[in-house]
Amino acid sequence: MKKGIIVAVGIALVLVTVGVAGCGDYFGSEETGLVKSISSQQDIGIWVTGVGKVAVVPDVAVLSLGVEAQAATVAEAQQQASGAMNAIMGVLDSYGVDEKDIRTQQYSIQPVREWRDDQYILIGYRVTDTVSIKVRDIDDTGSIIDGAVAAGGDYTIINSISFTVDEPEAYYEDVREEAMADAKDKAEQMAELGGVNLGKPMYIAEYSGYSPNTVYYDIREDMGSELTTDISPGETEIQMTIQVVYGIE
Repeated sequence: MKKGIIVAVGIALVLVTVGVAGCGDYFGSEETGLVKSISSQQDIGIWVTGVGKVAVVPDVAVLSLGVEAQAATVAEAQQQASGAMNAIMGVLDSYGVDEKDIRTQQYSIQPVREWRDDQYILIGYRVTDTVSIKVRDIDDTGSIIDGAVAAGGDYTIINSISFTVDEPEAYYEDVREEAMADAKDKAEQMAELGGVNLGKPMYIAEYSGYSPNTVYYDIREDMGSELTTDISPGETEIQMTIQVVYGIE
């Protein structure tokens, strides 16, 4: 009897020991994860965003233009659009626009229908052909537009004009330096307000952004006008944002 009691108690102790050990592993792993999360360099410190920017004069114009023709048949519409586009391409060639700076944006053929007698009736087809053109001699922009309008006639479409910088990367070093200085100034102020000492950067991420200035242009408003097109590129802004996490000492 005593032997049986001792064996039973021994088994119970083993079960209790195993259970406690298992619980210890469970809570221990969760605690380790929590410590890792708290000690992560990106979860502590002073987070700031620095902005650097510079205003520059664009040196390249990007034109979005083309032709649109409508006729009773697809073949007729294509012929009209092709003739007008070839004439516009001749203008671009005369201004020395390189083929590598001309990119097709859209080419579509769509049926045109009208609502008659409670139903849609097919009345023809519309062909649209537009290209994106990079004009490296920005002073030629207005003349190219006028030439394209004259060559393409009533089929001409000019969607927009964008002014950009051909090599914005040349300005990135100065903009980046300004963004880092801005981030440090903000971090130093926050550390002073918080009553702590600013440590070294533990995390740095760069987000460069540059958007060209775009002017939308409806050529149909000026059809028949003998006035020349004046283009003013103005200034554009190259901006960079840097996110920095500073340690706290």
